[in-house]
Amino acid sequence: MSAPQTSPPAAPGSPNGAGHPSGDERFALLDKTIRRARFAQDQLIELLHTAQDIFGHLSDDVLIYLARQLRLPPSRVYGVATFYQLFTFEARGSHSCTVCTGTACFVKGADDIVRTVSDTYAVPPGQTTDDGLLTLATARCVGSCGLAPVVVVDGVVHSHQSSESTLEAVRAVAEQAQAVEAEG
Repeated sequence: MSAPQTSPPAAPGSPNGAGHPSGDERFALLDKTIRRARFAQDQLIELLHTAQDIFGHLSDDVLIYLARQLRLPPSRVYGVATFYQLFTFEARGSHSCTVCTGTACFVKGADDIVRTVSDTYAVPPGQTTDDGLLTLATARCVGSCGLAPVVVVDGVVHSHQSSESTLEAVRAVAEQAQAVEAEG
């Protein structure tokens, strides 16, 4: 474990180390979290989570920024980010549907659920629809084998799913979003 740093390293390409050279204000939010973590390298996973929450995904720019701020090799930051399945490197849709494809879920029909959602929304697993509405993902295991097959729609866990019930859950969040959009 490394000792915490007391002063932030200068942001690359920025005058006097203030801000981010792109001018993206979201980096200021990330900087607050980095300072709170005292630039500690052992806080990398937490900072990756925060960065993904702020930006929606981990772009190369964000990964390099974190590496520089924590004084870590970019390969280490990238290696940690790619090791954990919860991190994503591409922008996700407004809504997400993650189908567990672990053994228990697979045996109980997870592959049919993936195929049905993929066919219905014309989106391959791991991709986002052209309109940016839905990202279809698969997970090796969500740790709820007794509830198999499990589908997570916008962060809500749905147990004992079928292709039909999954489509209903996805349609419900899409319709809710359209209703909110129509009101506002």
